[in-house]
Amino acid sequence: MIYSLLLGENEGGISPRYQANNTLFILHITPTSILPQGRKQNSKNNKMNRGELIEVKISEYAFGGRGIAKVPTGDGDFVIFIDNCFPGQTVQARITKKKKRYAEAKLVDVLERSSEEVVSDFQEISGGPYIYVPVEQQEEVKKEATLENFQKLSHVEDVASKFDTFISSPNHFHYRNKMEYSFSNIEHIPATGEEVDNAFALGFKRRGTWWKVENLNKPSGLFDEEWETKLIEIRNYLKATNLPAWHPPKKHGFFRHIVVRKSFAEDKLLLNLVTSSEGLKKFDAPAFGKFIQELMGDRIAGLWHTVNDNVADRAKIENGNSTLLFGTPKINEELLGLTFEISMESFFQTNPKCAELLYTKALDYVFEEEQKDDEIIMDLFCGTGTIGQILTTRKQNAKVVGVDIVEEAIIDARKNAKRNGINQIEFFAEDVGKFLKEHPEFQGKIGTIILDPPRAGIAPKTLLKVIELGAKNIIYISCNPSTQARDTATLIENGFSLEKLSFVDQFPHTGHIESIAKYKKF
Repeated sequence: MIYSLLLGENEGGISPRYQANNTLFILHITPTSILPQGRKQNSKNNKMNRGELIEVKISEYAFGGRGIAKVPTGDGDFVIFIDNCFPGQTVQARITKKKKRYAEAKLVDVLERSSEEVVSDFQEISGGPYIYVPVEQQEEVKKEATLENFQKLSHVEDVASKFDTFISSPNHFHYRNKMEYSFSNIEHIPATGEEVDNAFALGFKRRGTWWKVENLNKPSGLFDEEWETKLIEIRNYLKATNLPAWHPPKKHGFFRHIVVRKSFAEDKLLLNLVTSSEGLKKFDAPAFGKFIQELMGDRIAGLWHTVNDNVADRAKIENGNSTLLFGTPKINEELLGLTFEISMESFFQTNPKCAELLYTKALDYVFEEEQKDDEIIMDLFCGTGTIGQILTTRKQNAKVVGVDIVEEAIIDARKNAKRNGINQIEFFAEDVGKFLKEHPEFQGKIGTIILDPPRAGIAPKTLLKVIELGAKNIIYISCNPSTQARDTATLIENGFSLEKLSFVDQFPHTGHIESIAKYKKF
């Protein structure tokens, strides 16, 4: 196995070759990296400081969408990790963490494009940093970087031999079913780098900032094209009310957010305009509703207006007092023939067409193993019960148990199952670690466990309790392969083997990737 060595084997610098555990590490040196003023980095005492702006060329891609730049010094290359960069780009970045042998930085601007990039008519936003990189190149670097990272963290020998398939998103553009847009009284103008106060901006926050917004003047390529094309008209209408956009540093203003959910099955949009109460009496909400209906026609399923005076920048934007101005409060989406009701607050797969492929592959892994008639398939962290319900359509006599600690999710799961006419699945709002104590009737009857935890993964103690459930097979769906790889090491220590591993590109044009792993008790 050959790896790219990111850090040196000693404090003084990086050796060009390093042999360990029969694994050869080879450095890829890029001597063209430069500092802002074009100075070479100080050879012994690295003068790069936290908060400093630098200009560097990206030479490699690391897991999670991190670009790697290498600055030559007299003691070897100094390595800098920068989020959301692509090999070949020259970028401006700000140092956020500084160590002796490496630094971490946040991307400020792309100064020179990679030769791989093809600039299109889409507007580049912070949430889609690779919108100009051909999808084939995105998928290639994601696959290789994720395999390398997985092997490093899982300690599985030759992970590549376990690799099954890479699942590409059916739609590479306009695939998202939810988008959140921010207002700000402070506008960032990308063309000039200027920051304008007392403005009225509606779009996305400038990368690396929380206080200023770049107007979205044309589609981003990630969400509904018609909606984002007409967002300028919505911005102009709201600006004409003379009510101010939110001022994040001063924590006052009126317009705060617009949240949009989309049903691909119905081709409908559900909107939520979030404002403060400051100037509420001057806002004609019914008139805005009429304007939206005239602008978008019957594509608008419903319009909510939420008044939220929580000044915290990271406050959940759906909080507050909400009023349905017109239409329906929810929309419906379909996954593999089943219908799911979605509210503004519901968790649902962001890329439903790709989620169908993800769930299909996960269930392929489930049914590769023989299921005895008295065995239970347990869906842990089941949320609204999507995968468990789809499973019953593959095998109608399967016995499925869904467990999630979030009671509201379980309530929605039961409603969805009833709507879809599914009776052979039970849902429990329980703590996974205490489940068998509360329900001893399932002891020794669990054949397969499907895990679909949140991005942080499974807490180590919880994973051990999952192992204690006694399943012969575990199918683990992860939105963060790093935590899955960490958990793989624990599963192996407790008698499981990694049988298969697949990757799913649910979020094209970003550094995110999802994975599905199959484990078997030996």
